[in-house]
Amino acid sequence: MTPSCEGSQLSINRAMRMMQFADSMFPVGSFSFSNGLESAVAQGIVTDAPSLREFVLSAAHQGATCDGIAVLAAHRGASDGNFSAILAADHAVIERKLNEESRTMTTRMGKKLAELGGRLAGETLFDKWLSAIEAGETPGTYPAGLGIAFAEMGSPEHDAFTVHQYGVAMTLLGAALRIVRVDHLATQEILFEVNQTADGEYAAVREYGLDDMSNFSPMIDILAAVHVKAHVRMFMN
Repeated sequence: MTPSCEGSQLSINRAMRMMQFADSMFPVGSFSFSNGLESAVAQGIVTDAPSLREFVLSAAHQGATCDGIAVLAAHRGASDGNFSAILAADHAVIERKLNEESRTMTTRMGKKLAELGGRLAGETLFDKWLSAIEAGETPGTYPAGLGIAFAEMGSPEHDAFTVHQYGVAMTLLGAALRIVRVDHLATQEILFEVNQTADGEYAAVREYGLDDMSNFSPMIDILAAVHVKAHVRMFMN
């Protein structure tokens, strides 16, 4: 039996979209941030591949149970044409960022995605969201933007969630190659392990609502506070 060209093309399109939006070269500025890793290294919390592995796995789990839920909520809002639901997801993200650097990271990446997403995924909804950001009606966070983008492209919510989880890991591992004594082999092993957790994380949170978002990560907030006062730093957070 010859496979359906239409079915194969759809599958390829979805895969390519995920690869593009998850690529470290995607111009939303993720390379400027270490997501707390720089302070963790400076404080001796992360020193080698095993400690880096623990840090990345913890960050990925925390990302799934907080921002990942907002990705799903924004995707559902965009799919249903419910702009208020998108704004609610956007505000839920920023309300759970206790430190200034995390807020800066998510809103800078979010606005870049809003500007680029309209050119890639469709201008109508992204233009409305960008106008709300510029009017100060909504913060414009990256997780909300990711949900909008994949909904506008007609990709299912778990594609957006996958890209989000991959991005959490790659932000940390890309930074690690510059500030931790690890090589590309070690970081790829860690990434492979994180990738294997994404399906289970999605299954665990897909029925959650915005009120279930959890951001209990006191060590990350302490490290962010330390980073603000650092005299020498490579990353914005």
